[in-house]
Amino acid sequence: MNGHAISMLGTGLIGEFYTNTIQSQRGRDQVRVVYSRSAERAEAFRNRWGIEESTTDLSAAINHPKTDVVVVGLPNFLHEEAVGLVAKAGKSVLCTKPLGRTAAEARRMLDVVEQAGVFAGYLEDLCYTPKTLKAIATVRDGAIGDVTWVRSREAHPGPHSAWFWDGRLTGGGAIIDLGCHCIEIIRNFVGKGNRPIDVLCHTDTLVHPIADEDNAVALIRFESGAIGQFEVSWTFRGGMDLRDEVAGTGGTVWLNHFLRTGYEMFTAGGGGGYVAEKAESTAGWLFPVGDEVSELGYVDMFRDMFGAIDEGRAPQETFYDGYVVNAIMDAAYRSAKSNAWAPVDLEWRGGTTPRMATVAETFDGQVVIKRETLPDGRNKLILKDPASGDFTDRIVAG
Repeated sequence: MNGHAISMLGTGLIGEFYTNTIQSQRGRDQVRVVYSRSAERAEAFRNRWGIEESTTDLSAAINHPKTDVVVVGLPNFLHEEAVGLVAKAGKSVLCTKPLGRTAAEARRMLDVVEQAGVFAGYLEDLCYTPKTLKAIATVRDGAIGDVTWVRSREAHPGPHSAWFWDGRLTGGGAIIDLGCHCIEIIRNFVGKGNRPIDVLCHTDTLVHPIADEDNAVALIRFESGAIGQFEVSWTFRGGMDLRDEVAGTGGTVWLNHFLRTGYEMFTAGGGGGYVAEKAESTAGWLFPVGDEVSELGYVDMFRDMFGAIDEGRAPQETFYDGYVVNAIMDAAYRSAKSNAWAPVDLEWRGGTTPRMATVAETFDGQVVIKRETLPDGRNKLILKDPASGDFTDRIVAG
């Protein structure tokens, strides 16, 4: 099967990661033309990655006659324009996170690709890390029972480019930059058919002299009764902290994606060079990353996206998913302003999810609250009398 020829829009850090992955991993897909608003950056990027053409003409890059897929790796405020042009061109479009600055913007982008009938994939890389994919499959297979709580944390010293810090261009601060990752990770674990109901969020600007939040924490309530919790920060020192925790009625999952993952080294300095994304030092104790594009999910993400195009199926992460994430972030911002739970306003396509429930175990007419084995090997039950409501301890035979 022939590969895909790609128009890459954007030459920032995300464009670097995307192009590195595409050019070196699957093999048959290639970036054919790169677009940048800066001719100098476009030319340097073209030379660095061996791309045939570069341009500062957005329409020309999108409508290039030799490409069939357009990857949008542009700043947030340019997503809607670019996606509209790609839909008009009738090409497949892959857009980086967040899909929009608001749910309304994301919805317009969703509508334009659906009306044009083009393939549209949401490039949410952290849902594709190898550990995450394996954990999601394990959870869906029922290994930890019903998911009751998911915590997703992303924290680092702040973004790389100036535009990230301007909420007028991005739609917000750390939530719009990092919370989008956390929310979609949470949705994958609780189930994408599990409707987000409302959000309680606290934001603050603790360190940076900016108008938007550099720290936030939020709770998301889902229809099943599950709770999602995300923590985001642009003020964390020591690199990039990516961690997820999943609690279920029958087990627990802990994931650490970037720090303390098994590769640690100490250097007195002198070597210099790149260590890992958001690393703050090249001396002392360092936490390098083996295959960074793989461990951050880019390899499996593009494998899924191009495979979905080839097979005529939906990818794991769609524009609809991006829209739902934007709707949850909108609710988080409304909650932070009101200091109260805020409903998630969206057009829901996921059906209904029943509230999680368990069938109570009984013993001798009593409801079993908990079983445990004592240090001496005896078995202990904590029981509730359904008539009186009283709780008692009972030692029973094994």
